[in-house]
Amino acid sequence: MADSSAAKRVLVCVTGCIAAYKACEVVRGFQKRGAHVKVLMSEHATRFVDPVTFRALTHEKVAIGLFDDPADPIHHISLAQEPDLVVVAPATANIIAKMAAGTADDLISTTLLATPRPVLVAPAMNAGMWRAAATQENMARIVARGVQVVGPDSGYLACGDLDEGRLADPSRIVEAGMEILARQEGDLAGERVLITAGATYEPIDPVRFIGNRSSGKMGVALAEAARDRGAAVTLVLGPATATPPAGVDMVRVETASQMRDAALERFEGATMAVLAAAVSDYRPRTAADHKLKKAVEPLTSIEVEETPDILAALSRVKGDRKVIGFAAETDDLLEHAAAKLARKGCDAIVANDVSRADSGFGSDTDKAWFVTGNGAEELPVLAKRALADVIFDLAKEL
Repeated sequence: MADSSAAKRVLVCVTGCIAAYKACEVVRGFQKRGAHVKVLMSEHATRFVDPVTFRALTHEKVAIGLFDDPADPIHHISLAQEPDLVVVAPATANIIAKMAAGTADDLISTTLLATPRPVLVAPAMNAGMWRAAATQENMARIVARGVQVVGPDSGYLACGDLDEGRLADPSRIVEAGMEILARQEGDLAGERVLITAGATYEPIDPVRFIGNRSSGKMGVALAEAARDRGAAVTLVLGPATATPPAGVDMVRVETASQMRDAALERFEGATMAVLAAAVSDYRPRTAADHKLKKAVEPLTSIEVEETPDILAALSRVKGDRKVIGFAAETDDLLEHAAAKLARKGCDAIVANDVSRADSGFGSDTDKAWFVTGNGAEELPVLAKRALADVIFDLAKEL
């Protein structure tokens, strides 16, 4: 890791929080991993840690004000463009709100608005401030734009409470930053990949649903592969037994409508979409608002309607972006996959035979074909992670 990051440059932005002293450990952690570090402080941060401390650690000037470097009248632009990674630690509710709104009224906020580099945010604040609807909405907005987050943790807070809001351990912040730097070396660096995974559950009543047997393993494998190859990954995950990977922006959903809305919103900032979720084709036309009692309200039939077509919806707005779908089939696999490709308007279909023991729902392997307008390429039985890498290899050739 140190070898690949030896020339990497990290800008650490320190905002006004009692946890500012831990930023010293963050700086040292990146330095120990071979990175060159500069520090940018807010005016309020200097009330907690003297800039001399960071100057001694980095042997660099510590930037504070918009006009504190007469030799560089547009300091926020040079600071924004120099680093390979920008880390905000600690990140107060105030700076998160500024990032969400696009406010640029001091050196940190203008630098963050101007930087084209990956940004890692480590929130730290009182539990009430963290849980406030405004903060959670602001976090959702910046994450949707590609900002990555580590923490906060639970523990003793400055106010004396034992609760959530504590700055993540500096070693976790450094490790998260190093993962981002490592991904910049991959062949998918610069790509922003949207992946859907898992099942969808369509409610009959508050306790019953129409769904399927998807484990989410294939989608999780795709998210891991894209992440490890340098992409910024958004995973829209329905009900699943697979453990979601670290280092991705994850959105939890349950129904097909929720998955469609989340996918369309995140696709606006994506360069590629791989839709591996097993979306329920049908949902009850109406769902009861209470548990149906069979002795009182026997359920003899369910009137259903089709769920939203997520693959077709994304394909209609994809432009020159790549959209890849999946087809789980039990018979006439290539015929059904080719028809689905034409009907949906996507770039490729990964067709897998779920009637096979080594390729069914919940299996650790898959037997698949990669189907495009030019024909079908048969793939051997592969572990899902290996298949994920093959899918991205083939996607690059589209």
